[in-house]
Amino acid sequence: MGSLKRREIGVCSWSLQVTNLPQLAGYCEQLGVDLVQIACGDPHHAAWEENETFVDAAKSAPFRLSSAMIGFPGEDYTTPATIQQTGGFGNPKTREERIETFRWAVERTVALGLDKVLCHGGFMPESDGPERDQMLAALRQAAGIAAEKGVTLMLETGQETASCLRRTLDELGEKNLKVNFDPANMLLYNMGNPIEALDLLGPDIAGVHLKDAHPPTTAGEWGAEVPLGTGSVDIPRFVAKLDEIGFEGPLLIEREAGDVPSRLKDIKAGIELLRGLMA
Repeated sequence: MGSLKRREIGVCSWSLQVTNLPQLAGYCEQLGVDLVQIACGDPHHAAWEENETFVDAAKSAPFRLSSAMIGFPGEDYTTPATIQQTGGFGNPKTREERIETFRWAVERTVALGLDKVLCHGGFMPESDGPERDQMLAALRQAAGIAAEKGVTLMLETGQETASCLRRTLDELGEKNLKVNFDPANMLLYNMGNPIEALDLLGPDIAGVHLKDAHPPTTAGEWGAEVPLGTGSVDIPRFVAKLDEIGFEGPLLIEREAGDVPSRLKDIKAGIELLRGLMA
C-alpha cells in the first residue's frame, strides 16, 4: 500500500480521563497533537473543574477544538444489554430529559465556536412499528434543535448495522444529521464489517474515531478494545478506504480501555502508526 492522504490527527478528551483543561493541554503536548474533540462536560464522560469558566478557558487553551461530544448521565456500558436499555434517546422514560441535555450541549457547542456535536443516539429498532416511529421522532427533534443553531448532529456508529443506520438517515432526511464513524464500535457491538460499512455511510460521514477492537467471542458480550493497529479493523485499509470515499476530516484517536499511563502509551503508538501510513 502506498502512502495515504495527509490529514490531521487529534485525540478525544475523555480518552485521557482529564478533569481540567491544563491537564488536557499537558497530555496533548506530551502526545505531540494540538487537535481535540472535547466533551461538553457531562458527568459520564467529563466533569470539568473549570465549570462556569469552561467555555472561555477552552477557547483560550493551547490546543484547537474540532468538535464537541455529549454523553448522557445514566448510560450504562456494563454489557451490550445494559446500554441498549439506557443509551441515547432509546428509553422513553429518559427521552425528554435527554433532549433537554442535548439542547444544553448544542448551546455549549456554539459557545465554544464549534458547529458539530457527537452523541450516541441509542439503539434504533430495525422493525417498523411504534418504537421505531418514536425513536425517529426523537432523532428528528434533536436534529431540529441542532439545526436552529447551525450545528450538525453526528450519530456515533455501533449500536445498529450500517444498513439500518443508512435507512434511518434516509427516512429522516435531515440535512444536518450525519455520522461519526467508529470502526471499533461496529466490532465491539458485533454489527458488521466497518470497512464495508464505509461504502453505505460514506456520503454522510462527518467525523471519524480511530479505535481498534476484536469482535465478541460469546454472544451477548462485548468484543475487546485493543491498541490501534493490533485489532480486527485493519487500520491501514480503513484509512485508505477513507481516502477512497472522499472523507477529508481529521482522524481522532479514541482509547477507552486501561489506565491513563497505558492509554497515553497506546495513543502515542497510534499517532506514530497513522503518521507512518501518511508519510
